[in-house]
Amino acid sequence: MLSWDEFNKEETPGAKPVTPQRAQEKPASPVETAVAAVEAMKKPAPQAAPARTAAPASNIDAEAEKNNTSALAQAIDELQELDVSAGLEELEGTAARVAVDDKRMINCRADLNQLVPFKYDWAWQKYLDGCANHWMPQEINMNADIALWKTEGGLTEDERLIVKRNLGFFSTADSLVANNLVLAIYRLITNPECRQYILRQAFEEAIHTHAYQYCIESLGMDEGEIFNMYHEVPSVAKKASWGLKYTQSLSDPNFSTGTPETDQELLKNLIAFYCCLEGIFFYCGFTQILSMGRRNKMTGTSEQFQYILRDESMHLNFGIDMINQIKLENPHLWNDKMKEEATQMILQATQLEIEYARDTMPRGVLGMNAAMMEEYLQFIANRRLVQIGLPEQFKGVSNPFPWMSEIMDLRKEKNFFETRVIEYQTGGALSWD
Repeated sequence: MLSWDEFNKEETPGAKPVTPQRAQEKPASPVETAVAAVEAMKKPAPQAAPARTAAPASNIDAEAEKNNTSALAQAIDELQELDVSAGLEELEGTAARVAVDDKRMINCRADLNQLVPFKYDWAWQKYLDGCANHWMPQEINMNADIALWKTEGGLTEDERLIVKRNLGFFSTADSLVANNLVLAIYRLITNPECRQYILRQAFEEAIHTHAYQYCIESLGMDEGEIFNMYHEVPSVAKKASWGLKYTQSLSDPNFSTGTPETDQELLKNLIAFYCCLEGIFFYCGFTQILSMGRRNKMTGTSEQFQYILRDESMHLNFGIDMINQIKLENPHLWNDKMKEEATQMILQATQLEIEYARDTMPRGVLGMNAAMMEEYLQFIANRRLVQIGLPEQFKGVSNPFPWMSEIMDLRKEKNFFETRVIEYQTGGALSWD
């Protein structure tokens, strides 16, 4: 066996002998290692024997070869000038391996590129559940809906209004949610497993917008009218406008958390979008469309909404867990003023949804009316308040639509429309239980 000295003698003449690093020497930091690698690139490469090359087939080939050589030389020159330490300086303070206790929901200084170890197992589990429940709108048969929609007298005018209003609101609402996730929330939540779920949620919002578009296109609706409804119909416009005001400051690229005021701005945004937009604004429309499905009307659209509802229920639960975790880690944010503002946000959202219910149901339809929907929304508002640690505001209200709880809570009541909702699964992992 060759010794190190003998090994070095076998090297190319003139090469410096390689000396093994002593055990007691301090290992180089990640920045020092990267800088050393770039320095090594700057050293001239050994001169190789000239290789025989065939004469260029044409002047064009010769010119192309010359350009390629020039481009490669330029790339090497720029890499030699690369200051690796400048790129890694921001991570130098967090270069150590991340420990669970280093992780925080907001204002965390630990390396966000290190997914594990997990601190919030619930976030990772929701990500896995979301992936297992993947679906696409085209998988749902819309033929029965198309026939019913085009049949004169197939639906009443009130029923047609409900379908159009809900597709109009939801077709832009999920886009607003996705924009908020991508432009604000993802950047400001400083936990990698939560970010992983947020990415999944953003994708699901895109699928939902796709589903509404698919329904609108299948039914032959005026796409301009439906998609622009959030500008043209007051009850729809007010809900969209209310949600947008909570994203204006956070979507500014210069906005950052780190002070009690900015941290509370983020917390208010989360309450607005998870507890109010997804947790209250969606409920009237879902109840109306699913009630149609129970009556064997617009079953394809209703099935689309069932898939969407399953996703949104998970979004809501994730958001509430995230809100409560921020409160737990930052108790100074959850002061009396913040509690009052959060209560007012949920009450305002409830009132806006009640107005939307009155607009979409001027008369009784589908076994429900605006008064019943008002009580239902108050019942939902109480749940949202309690879920984030606030007292109920509507005493004595109950759920007039108990069948909605079965669906909202994702319990397998029955094969609802005798379709693929229960049978379909991805990777054998879908469960309604």
